[in-house]
Amino acid sequence: MPAQGAPNGVDSDGVYDLVCVGFGPASLAIAVAIHDNCIPARVLYLERQHEFKWHGGMLLPDARMQISFLKDLATLRDPRSHFTFLNYLKSKNRLVAFTNLSTFLPLREEYNDYLTWCASHFDQYVRYSQETLRIFPAKSVHGRVVAWDILSKNVGTNEMTTVCARHVVVAVGGKPKVPTALSGPSPNSPVVHSSSYSHTIPKMLADKHKSSHVAVIGGGQSAAEIFNDLQNRFDNICVSLYTGDSALRPSDDSPFVNEIFDPDRVDEFYDLPSEAREETLQRNKSTNYGVVRPELLDRLYELMYHQRLHEPDESKWQYKIIPRREVIGYDKQEDGRARLKLRDTLNGDRMLSDTAFDLMIVGTGYIRNAHVAMLESTKDLLETDKYDIGRDYRVKYRKDAVADNCGIWLQGCCQESHGLSDTLLSILAVRGGEMVKSIFLKPQEQSVGGCKQL
Repeated sequence: MPAQGAPNGVDSDGVYDLVCVGFGPASLAIAVAIHDNCIPARVLYLERQHEFKWHGGMLLPDARMQISFLKDLATLRDPRSHFTFLNYLKSKNRLVAFTNLSTFLPLREEYNDYLTWCASHFDQYVRYSQETLRIFPAKSVHGRVVAWDILSKNVGTNEMTTVCARHVVVAVGGKPKVPTALSGPSPNSPVVHSSSYSHTIPKMLADKHKSSHVAVIGGGQSAAEIFNDLQNRFDNICVSLYTGDSALRPSDDSPFVNEIFDPDRVDEFYDLPSEAREETLQRNKSTNYGVVRPELLDRLYELMYHQRLHEPDESKWQYKIIPRREVIGYDKQEDGRARLKLRDTLNGDRMLSDTAFDLMIVGTGYIRNAHVAMLESTKDLLETDKYDIGRDYRVKYRKDAVADNCGIWLQGCCQESHGLSDTLLSILAVRGGEMVKSIFLKPQEQSVGGCKQL
């Protein structure tokens, strides 16, 4: 991919044009936009995983995407790109067969394969197994920072490495969020986050002759998918899903509501006062947070009904959905099982679960604040006492502290300033182009035809 320079291509000062911290879909979209626009940048991508994998812990059989394949890494920016989902299908000789499915929602497993196919084009520019620890101001001219040092650790060998770049994008995704009451230092903790479900559950439930009790905690898509998958995968376990809401609720992906994920809505959201932003986020939570795809809800209700057909007493069911119960902790028993500490979200009453569980799986989302610790050494350069972000996702450092041709950009942690689409796949193609424009193109180049069509 000549547009991104040699694998170790740095200038005479050993400085990269761009280092992307994290090589998930956000950075991959940037790589695709750089390629499509023939920008001869010297770029390096640092990724903690040992290979490209998108939500590997939740690649469940038959799980489908929740957005149209047209919202891939390129189509909404340039439908002629080599990196469209349709071109991926063509290259795999599955385009005609896919059209026969009559769907806009491919299997999640297939979409991961599409992203992996895209990522494979940039292998020579990626250093896998690199966990970025800190970003420091590296070089200054006349008192202004002109480059950054990025310190990373090889997760296999613990070897430390530092690289230098004028521009840095931090796109490391979210850290699994486990409620404080359920987290603990024990390596034998019975609590598993949904992000590692596919990797850990087959090992923990390996004894197919042992009867186990599993609690699934959460009321969103991940929790519902895990609850469904456990029933399909294991015959000898009893599963109880706990949600603090009065019922599992459907996601709203109706066409008018779905327009909140249109790329041009980011401008509208960013220009709102902070109070209006917060109100808008709350009003639109039903599109993504704590909700379940309607077709999965229908499937789960049918499964519950099938149990009712054979056993009227719900307490005897193998699979249970228990609403209005917030999990606030657990008591470990002598036999290693745990009873959940519960709070009735309607009246506040507290109780212990009737069942003692071998395993608890939490689908409680992610925390997206990794950039705070990573950028600690740059705090003194900020315009204010927090990481304010420009419309172009650039961290607002003082003009007298950081040069114009140097900066840090954030991805996937800007929901409060850029809207619900910030953590999702919906606008990656367009946003990737915006990032490339902000980082590399001068104003007079941004409207030029030919290769630079952003």
